Amino acid sequence: MKILRLILAIIVVALSSYALITGIFGGIIPYVLFFIGLMLLVTGITEFREKRKATAITLFLVSGFTFYVSFKILLN
Repeated sequence: MKILRLILAIIVVALSSYALITGIFGGIIPYVLFFIGLMLLVTGITEFREKRKATAITLFLVSGFTFYVSFKILLN
């Protein structure tokens, strides 16, 4: 799980850096949000396995909201 979280974090940083360098935000931000949601979901699963249920539930809720916003932007 740590490797997956690290890979997702690298993808988020790379996409965000690309958006900042090129100035193209509208097309990249939904994908950044999607990968942030995945990273939060993986972190939530890790926290749930470590018996930190309150933190895991919060991460699941934030992940769901991030997915919702990402898909809402993509569909507009």
